[in-house]
Amino acid sequence: MSGFSIDEPLTQVEGIGRFLPKLKRLGITTVENLLAHFPVRYEDFSQIYKIADLIPNQEATIQGRIEEIDGRRAWRRRNLYIVECLISDDTGTIKAVWFNQPYIRNVLQPGRIANFSGKVSLSGEEIHLSNPTYELITNDSEQITKHTARIVPVYPETKGLTSKGIRYLMKPVLDNLEKMEEYLPEEILKEHNFPEINRALQDIHFPSELREALAAKERFEFEDLLLLQLFNLKQKIALAQNEAPKIKVDVDYIKKLLGKLPFTLTLSQKKSLWEILKDTEKGVPMNRLLQGDVGSGKTIIAALAALNAAKNGYQTALMAPTEILARQHFNTLVKFFPEFDGGVAFINAAGGKIFYGHELSSEMSKKQVQNEIKSGKIKITVGTHALIQKNVEFSNLGLVIIDEQHRFGVKQRAELLKNNEAKSVSPRRLRLGRRPGDSLSGDTDFAKNIPHFLSMSATPIPRTLSLTIFGDLDLSVVTEMPKNRKPIITKAIEPSERMDAYKFVRNEIKKGRQVFVVCPRIEPTEKNEQVFSRFEWQKLEMKSVKEEYEKLSKKIFPDLKILMLHGKMKSAEKEKIMSAFANASADKREKVDILITTSVVEVGVDVPNATVMLIEGAERFGLAQLYQFRGRVGRGEHQSYCLLFSDSSSQLTKQRLKSIIEAKNGFELAEKDLKIRGPGEFFGQSQTGMPDLAMKALQNPGIIKESREAAVRIIKDDPLLKKYPVLNRKISEFQKQIHWE
Repeated sequence: MSGFSIDEPLTQVEGIGRFLPKLKRLGITTVENLLAHFPVRYEDFSQIYKIADLIPNQEATIQGRIEEIDGRRAWRRRNLYIVECLISDDTGTIKAVWFNQPYIRNVLQPGRIANFSGKVSLSGEEIHLSNPTYELITNDSEQITKHTARIVPVYPETKGLTSKGIRYLMKPVLDNLEKMEEYLPEEILKEHNFPEINRALQDIHFPSELREALAAKERFEFEDLLLLQLFNLKQKIALAQNEAPKIKVDVDYIKKLLGKLPFTLTLSQKKSLWEILKDTEKGVPMNRLLQGDVGSGKTIIAALAALNAAKNGYQTALMAPTEILARQHFNTLVKFFPEFDGGVAFINAAGGKIFYGHELSSEMSKKQVQNEIKSGKIKITVGTHALIQKNVEFSNLGLVIIDEQHRFGVKQRAELLKNNEAKSVSPRRLRLGRRPGDSLSGDTDFAKNIPHFLSMSATPIPRTLSLTIFGDLDLSVVTEMPKNRKPIITKAIEPSERMDAYKFVRNEIKKGRQVFVVCPRIEPTEKNEQVFSRFEWQKLEMKSVKEEYEKLSKKIFPDLKILMLHGKMKSAEKEKIMSAFANASADKREKVDILITTSVVEVGVDVPNATVMLIEGAERFGLAQLYQFRGRVGRGEHQSYCLLFSDSSSQLTKQRLKSIIEAKNGFELAEKDLKIRGPGEFFGQSQTGMPDLAMKALQNPGIIKESREAAVRIIKDDPLLKKYPVLNRKISEFQKQIHWE
């Protein structure tokens, strides 16, 4: 096998062809992908034991001569094939047993010397090796073992490709890899005593000692976080080189708006609003994240920023992840600012509505709404993905607000900004490096006049993660809840307590209140479908909206009015059902008592009269999701409750549910969630695009702090990274990997 480069496709690597489909299932298509497939743990088989010294339940390696080997089908289970091998050394003999691996009989020939690593099991009074890993020993005195008699790496596997198979592929690739150029600055390697890149790759895959593997792992964790921090800092510098509209803060106008609200902003709301308004006053684009607990009043802050932009003649686009939430934002603007005549529009795929100071239009065609937006008459436009359709054009866009930004793809967010640059100020040619968002290592190009950007999120994220992942964003946090809000009483309900919980629900409805019931899925589970919990391998009954609707409406509460809502319904139908539930308290004759739904109500639904959130299959949702569900109640003056139903007996499930019961706020809960599950589960690792080690490193505040400090030093000393061309290239490669969808 000749030498090859890190970016070489595996199709060009000799002897690897038949494994390509299996590797592809693991996301491995290049040499770099393979080398970045790091072990999840290590087994210490470095010490070779004598057979006479083995004890039951021990993990051990022996070296011995193959005396006999035979294979047979089990007498009672014909689909089970057993291979048995008798092994000897100078102290005794032991049997090794494998199940359903008949090929071993042809590989291990009597008379050969081999290593065997595995668990020593006890059967009756005799010990044996159960399914040990084996490796033939040659006469080569310099033979280096891959699977036995060493610290053995254990990898993420896939069907048909075990850790042994991955080691078999990994070793020759590492041995024939062209020498890689180091991209970490020398001073960082020395400061942290990290191994250089080539040594680190050898040590993480085939370490001589466990400490070598741990040092290499720490290097790669630090490296990924450093690249992320540098990428964010470069993005921040690139953004600052652009121009943005200078939206003057009209203090008297803001005070007038605040005076007409039926409530007083909390201190953190006022602080966040001021930070946003002062940012939009500058001539460089704002790039800010507004974080706050569910129901803490972020929408009103965004609305006030949009109204201030309108006062200055600029348009605002507010994009929400669901139509229910988009309509709710539109209704909030109409409700709290009825005198605003600058034009507020709601737009979806079919059409929309327009509000001009006390006048709300009936449903309009999409074309009509688009024309009003394009003309500049509409100052605030609210919608979902409809906002990024090619026919939606703004004449003077000054502010973009995205609610729950992580629910949109990167391309969707970029499309909204790219297609609707503020057109009132012509872009000027400036010698400022590359186009916004590109590498800063170029020469001449354009600076654009682009809108200010505000992202809102009620998904609680620990501060350490916010500073790392959203390091290119300035952060505003709403830390208090509005006055007179009562804490939501949360309780985990045992299966034996279910009927008592239903009685409690009925009592709340008798008081005039309403109830949400959330289920993990829409359709019932098929009889032949195996359903496993996310947190334990045991079969669970997974509640569905349709099953619960049938049960509750016909058996438990046949006298109550119950509606069903889920994501497969058409937009008009969802809106009709949600409006009926939300407006029920205003019209007692049409009161909807219970809404049975999926996670479509997770974000933004505001029904002050709803006081009970009943969650079926609570173990199937992440803590952040459960917290969002709970936030759908407790939004009015009445005491509210969250009932967590689970049939799981798992200790992990109980620990997680206990966390949400005890957490005082979302940020405290996020810290608990991070400790219990790690960032991969916290964010949904399949959606992040972040390397596995970087995700694990996010649990380590020390390494986050050190990587942040190193990144700030590097950028401060050399903003364009001219001293570090290899590192700069690596950041560009890293940028292609990561995506916060």
